[in-house]
Order: sequence, then C-alpha cells, then structure tokens
Amino acid sequence: MKEQPLLCGLAQSADDRAEPILRSGNSNCGGCGMSNGLNMLSRAAGTRNVQVVIPACCGIVTAGQYPYSAFGAPVVASTFASSAAVASGLAQIAKINGDDTRVICWAGDGGTYDIGMATLSAAAERNEDVLYICYDNEIYGNTGGQRSSATPIGATTTTTPAGKDIDKKDVMGIMAAHRIPYCASVSIADPADGHRKMQRALDTEGFRFLHLLSPCPTGWKSEPAEGIDLVRLAIRSGLYPIYEVVNGFDYTINETPDLSRAALEKYFSLQGRFRKNAINLDQIQAMVQRNWDRLKLHAEVNS
Repeated sequence: MKEQPLLCGLAQSADDRAEPILRSGNSNCGGCGMSNGLNMLSRAAGTRNVQVVIPACCGIVTAGQYPYSAFGAPVVASTFASSAAVASGLAQIAKINGDDTRVICWAGDGGTYDIGMATLSAAAERNEDVLYICYDNEIYGNTGGQRSSATPIGATTTTTPAGKDIDKKDVMGIMAAHRIPYCASVSIADPADGHRKMQRALDTEGFRFLHLLSPCPTGWKSEPAEGIDLVRLAIRSGLYPIYEVVNGFDYTINETPDLSRAALEKYFSLQGRFRKNAINLDQIQAMVQRNWDRLKLHAEVNS
C-alpha cells in the first residue's frame, strides 16, 4: 500500500478519488460484511469528493498503522460517541468553502444504537448534510464481542452467555421518526439495491441514514463464505426488512419476504452464536409477523 498522508480535513480532487475507498490488502476478516458494504459505497461514490468519519469500531482498525492507510479517502477517527458531531463540523466547513465534498459517517452498531445515539439524534434533528451509514454486525465486535442493543434475541455474547433475552432496537424506526430526508435498509446480497440507495443517499441534501446488516463470521460463529447467504435468509424470513423512508412518512417496501419458517430455521442453524435453548422459533416468527404487519400499514398509507 502506498503512503497516505493523514490530512483528513482536506477535500480530494476527482483524480485522487480514482482509488477505491477500501484498498486491497486491508486486514479485515474473511467474509466481513463491512468490507462488502465499503466496496458498495466505493462504487456508488465513484469520483465524488468524500470525507469519512469513523468512530471506535472494526472500521477504524481497518486503516492500519500510520503512516499507511487501507483507506483511499481522507478519514477522521472519532471517539465512540462523537462521529455524527465530527461529521457535522466537516459538513459545515464544506458548505462554508463552497465545495462539493460529501461527508460520510461509517459506524458499527455500538457507535450507532448505543454510545453514539445522542450525537446521531442531534445531527438528524438539525438535518445536517451528512450521510450516516451503520454497518450492523449486532455486537461490539472490536472489543471482545459484548452485546449491543442491536444484538438479536437468543444470541450469546461475552455479556449474554445464556443468550440475550430481548430483541434488537428498531433503529430504522427511530431514524424515520426524525423525519430526515432519506433513510433505507440496504442488502449487501443485492448489489443493485445497494448501489441505487447509496447513490440516492449521496445525491440527497440533508441528513441521510443507511442501515446494513453486516455478517461477522467471528462474532456470529459462522462460515466466512456463508455471509451473503445469511443476509438472504434474514431477508426471506422477514428478520431484516428491506425498505426506504422519505421525509419520515413515505415508506416503500423494496422486497416482500415470504416469511419462510424454513429460512428462519436455517438462518439460526448456520450460526453458532445462538443457543438452542434460548431460541423459541414460534415466538420469533410471531414477532417478525407483527413487525411486518406494522411496516405494511406504514406503506399502505402512501399507496
């Protein structure tokens, strides 16, 4: 990898952005869903001028050791709680300078659902011109595998060894309630879906939020080659709804699942993080059905 000066506050020229946001030779784990998401983002960004803010998470470890970087874009490493606040400042500076830089937060679920929720909510309420992307691997993957509020029911972590007893937080519902210009869930198993939504988010002014289910073979105790299949199973079973919301009210469901019991069973069976005695498939399927009934009601209001 070539030497990368860490002048993270500087915008890039289109020529500089010929490099991908995530360079080859990085140290990410095999099968990492975050890597898939970064490659999707890189293709969508094209030659746009971008600056990226990454809080404490696996994403910032990706950069490697100074003076080299696995990122082909300027990156600011923020504290766990402040990525949206740092990005807000960068976006304001870009506005003052009159340039076309797009400021992006790239954060895990710990820095989004939990520790970073206050600054995330504040930036959304102010409608800062920031694209916030959460790659959700459903645990604190960089600090030993503790439970976050994105961890699903029944999952074992270092802090829930018997399995988590409550379901994950509805972060998409929370962000839609802020009535931001655009928020969407993105399937890394569907490149066309990811490309369209990321391009739309990059082109939209104001605060935007994208949510990516991001398989983590280490934390999920799954095979690296099965990550994309796990996302497909999560979508087909209804565990991971694929939809988008404009201005907090206009809901569009992009993929309607068949709520397959077989897909649900296979999803759990392919991951060693779920204890059989902590999983009640009837309860989970009923919860999925309730969530989908509510989501369909939102979408029907707009039809």
